[in-house]
Amino acid sequence: MTTNGSGPAGAILPDAPPKDGTAPIVELRGAGKAYGNIRALHGVSLAVHPGQVTCVLGDNGAGKSTLIKIISGLHQHTEGEFLVDGAPVRFSTPREALDKGIATVYQDLATVPLMPVWRNFFLGSEMTKGPWPIQRLDIDRMKKTADQELRNMGIVLDDLDQPIGTLSGGQRQSVAIARAVYFGARVLILDEPTAALGVKQSGVVLKYIAAARDRGLGVIFITHNPHHAYMVGDHFSVLRLGTMELSAARSEVSLEELTNHMAGGAELAALKHELAQVRGVDVDELPEAEDLKAPAAATPEGTS
Repeated sequence: MTTNGSGPAGAILPDAPPKDGTAPIVELRGAGKAYGNIRALHGVSLAVHPGQVTCVLGDNGAGKSTLIKIISGLHQHTEGEFLVDGAPVRFSTPREALDKGIATVYQDLATVPLMPVWRNFFLGSEMTKGPWPIQRLDIDRMKKTADQELRNMGIVLDDLDQPIGTLSGGQRQSVAIARAVYFGARVLILDEPTAALGVKQSGVVLKYIAAARDRGLGVIFITHNPHHAYMVGDHFSVLRLGTMELSAARSEVSLEELTNHMAGGAELAALKHELAQVRGVDVDELPEAEDLKAPAAATPEGTS
């Protein structure tokens, strides 16, 4: 586990590679983004390995959206390194990121509610048949392919002709995930997929996140819910005010520790004395500041 301040000048030490030796598909090394004088992200290191779910947690304004924009090619980093398959990259457009196998599923899902499920599945990449210039949509092939790909992800829909807007939120998220997998995603970025869903529908989405991991994808799960993250996550990174506060493998952090970091437990512990002076505030259950300090991580070989 690495926490803020565990390296020189407060840097985050790089995490040790997985025991299976797989190299990361996407890696950030001390990456940051500044908009003029505003530094939105600074010194963030993150590695996304195939067959793993990397959870990025943080409150509003923590830097999650900026991180997504850098990896997805919408914005360019202004400090540090961004590597794909070990080679430095600097994407100019999201299309360049997609060509490298990095797909992003945003909260709005980029779907057309009144169009059928199969049409949304191929939206912008429709199959055609017939000679040029009188090609027409190959509807039967698209329906068959969409049904097969959805079933491969464990998604069974009775009617692919129904408007996608009639599906539940969890089902729409699942279709978007299956679509990204079909079109060659190796890294799948999910932007708050469970934020607007109930318990049952959140469970549906988490199941398909696990299914994507089992198919060998590297998944970046952006969320503000530590309980959802802990259900499927293999590695956890907590952002606070644009910097990495915590970076830990699942075996190195408990759900309680993750929740405390996410909820700003360190700040509350520091304010415990002041809060004790406020009438009606019970501080007995608040942790002490030293209780929230994570054990120092072993420095990976070659980084000392």
